[in-house]
Amino acid sequence: MNIEIKELQKKDFKKVIEFAVKGMHFDRYTENKWELDIYGRYFLYLELQRASQVLAAYIEDRLVGVLMADMKGEKKKYLSIWRKVYLFLIEKALSVGYKSGTDKYDEANQEMYSRYIKHNLPDGEICFLAVDSTVQGKGIGSCLLKRLEELERGKRIFLYTDSNCTYQFYERKGFKRVEEKEIKLEIHGKEVPLVCYLYDKKL
Repeated sequence: MNIEIKELQKKDFKKVIEFAVKGMHFDRYTENKWELDIYGRYFLYLELQRASQVLAAYIEDRLVGVLMADMKGEKKKYLSIWRKVYLFLIEKALSVGYKSGTDKYDEANQEMYSRYIKHNLPDGEICFLAVDSTVQGKGIGSCLLKRLEELERGKRIFLYTDSNCTYQFYERKGFKRVEEKEIKLEIHGKEVPLVCYLYDKKL
């Protein structure tokens, strides 16, 4: 199986949204397909706006995985006024129906990061890493991480994840869990327990 790492094609943005919804298990928070699509697109645009490295894995021109990283001092490659407007509008909508849940998640990450930087000086953050669920276990995530390591060798990088995601993958790839915090999200009147993690590695 030949995995090619290249630039993410705009035609595949919808596929990345599917990866985000399935890989990050957004469907555990809501079963509404419209909400899943809106939040998946919001998540994609948010990460595209701040990413300086956007690596896409293709097998015979089929997108099978993507990695985005925000590296200090590097140019943002996917900045867009339209996406900025979309993010602004969705953030306004989220502030009405979901703010209590997203606030707790963001606050947990900020708290972990505040502790983390007391002893570390990271060069960047992995914002997003997801693989097509139909081809998981084929080394695609490993290929994407290897390419990032080749591009950013020697740099210290961190990432946020949680108990709702496949955080064990990062541990197998040499990332160290340096912070964690338990929270409870309130979404649609439901209380969702979650453990937030911060992982770190020198590439």
